[in-house]
Amino acid sequence: MNNILEKQQAFFRTNKTKEYKFRKEQLLKLRKMIQEHMDEIEEALYLDLHKSPFEAYSTEIGFCLYSITKALKKLKKWMKPKKVATPLHLFMTRSFIQLEPLGSVLIIGPYNYPFQLVIEPLIGVIAAGNTAIIKPSEFASHTEQLLLKLINETFTEDYIHCVTGGKDRVQELIHLKFDHIFFTGSTQVGQIVYEAASKNLVPVTLELGGKSPAIVDDTVPLDIAARRIVFGKFINAGQTCIAPDYIYVKEDQKEKLINYLIQAIESLYPNHEEGYVKIINQKHYKRLSALIDEDKVVYGDKRNGEDLKISPTILDKITWEDPVMKEEIFGPVLPILTYQSLDEVIDLLKSKEKPLALYVFTKDKKVEERIFHELSFGGGAVNDTIMHIVNARIPFGGVGSSGIGEYHGYSSFERFSNRKGYVKKSLLFDLPIAYPPYKKWKEKLVRWVLK
Repeated sequence: MNNILEKQQAFFRTNKTKEYKFRKEQLLKLRKMIQEHMDEIEEALYLDLHKSPFEAYSTEIGFCLYSITKALKKLKKWMKPKKVATPLHLFMTRSFIQLEPLGSVLIIGPYNYPFQLVIEPLIGVIAAGNTAIIKPSEFASHTEQLLLKLINETFTEDYIHCVTGGKDRVQELIHLKFDHIFFTGSTQVGQIVYEAASKNLVPVTLELGGKSPAIVDDTVPLDIAARRIVFGKFINAGQTCIAPDYIYVKEDQKEKLINYLIQAIESLYPNHEEGYVKIINQKHYKRLSALIDEDKVVYGDKRNGEDLKISPTILDKITWEDPVMKEEIFGPVLPILTYQSLDEVIDLLKSKEKPLALYVFTKDKKVEERIFHELSFGGGAVNDTIMHIVNARIPFGGVGSSGIGEYHGYSSFERFSNRKGYVKKSLLFDLPIAYPPYKKWKEKLVRWVLK
């Protein structure tokens, strides 16, 4: 691994990756790679997660193609130095910010969106002019092997290279002196990555997760709220870092909401076997099964251990003492909690770890403003779930234990760049005020200006 990294560092020093033409060519190569192998990518995603062609394309393949298209359109503009305002006391001076590439980047991908969550950061790496080593998730083995083949056939080893392996491979990589490490996965592994990177002072982006709430008040049409929550929760069988983890609903609206949730599930997922994503492996199937208290199931809980499938499941009469509320669920299990007043919910959520996402369903502008003003979370939506991730103009990332750093669109370009500020001063004048000897009048003038 260190030999490959050294080759990439040597290639980066040639300045080839900094050229606009080169970056554009590599993005086009990446797009062509995806377009020519769509059927293989869809097949790998089906074998790993049982994703339907629609879900595979919309959440993984098409998601990345759209990002590449946008990056190609904006790349030249992104690369230009940005002129910024200059204070009056820097007379005859102009100020700029230049985004320069960081160098060599390590991308470690997860299993839940095993294609998209490797390629999406790679788009930013290429656009920003870096090199990269990619380590996909070994749990999504078919996608892992396909990425190994496609990436290493498309790019040279000294530029972008894909490697495989498990924990030992990750341990080896995170202790190398990259210029940046980009990790998507669990908080527990994120802590390990962060600690290892700190020993080499390597900056990191951690895209983690957490328990993302959906708060439903009594001003919204519950049927619409239910349908949008069900969509966001059960897509990819709940294995989505920004899926609503649980619902807080007004006590007197709970039964109505549960009925609408059941209707929405039966409408959107009439057959839980065909076209429904499976749990990634036996370990996580068992973990999720242990979180389901059968006495609190009000709907679902159909399990198929052979096919690793758990149907959309709703739990009622849940408290924060239940096992299902002790960790991020990351599966098709939806607990319902109730509240009497918004103050109660806000005060409680302030005491919890900051989530990656938060969703509020309300028509009340004051409720919306309070939620967004008083609670800290990575991102979210009003009267919707998960769709904020679709807009590349919105930075995506966590805060606190849910992550460090944002990406998507221009934010990806910034994420893998150093914002280098500089000034350019005219040679026509060279005012003596800044130079010694420091007379009393100079001191007075400086005190007047810098206040």
